[in-house]
Amino acid sequence: MNQLNSLIIEGNVTHQPELKETPNGFKVCVVPVAVNRFYKNSKGEGVNEVSYFNVEAFGKMAESCAKNCEKGRGVRVVGRLKQSRWQTEEGKTSSRVSIIAEHMEFKKRISQDSKTEAEEEKLEAIKEANQASYEQEILLEEEEREESEEIAVF
Repeated sequence: MNQLNSLIIEGNVTHQPELKETPNGFKVCVVPVAVNRFYKNSKGEGVNEVSYFNVEAFGKMAESCAKNCEKGRGVRVVGRLKQSRWQTEEGKTSSRVSIIAEHMEFKKRISQDSKTEAEEEKLEAIKEANQASYEQEILLEEEEREESEEIAVF
């Protein structure tokens, strides 16, 4: 029985993807993606957290990625995690976790010159939504803590 291994990320391509071909002719494309997360910390300061991932696409999807994924383009990836393990020449075991793409969407290409005020407002709205979500999580945690304290008193 397979266990659940599924994820969705949305971010921007950080470098031109690399299209390779295996010895038996199978195409593989590695797309480096950066994912941004904005939140406010406990001091109320804005924090922008960036995570970097290598997304691997295979077959026809690899060819499409090589053609459509230029640096800076937004992508949404639905896929799964894969851990590769190998022995180094020194005998140490090494590993790497990659995202294997099962579906990819390419966002519209937007040049820096064509950014509008509406797009900036949209980004600000996303930041506010993230902040609201973070504040809601804190409130829920505080409520749960208060409820557990009330239960402990009885």
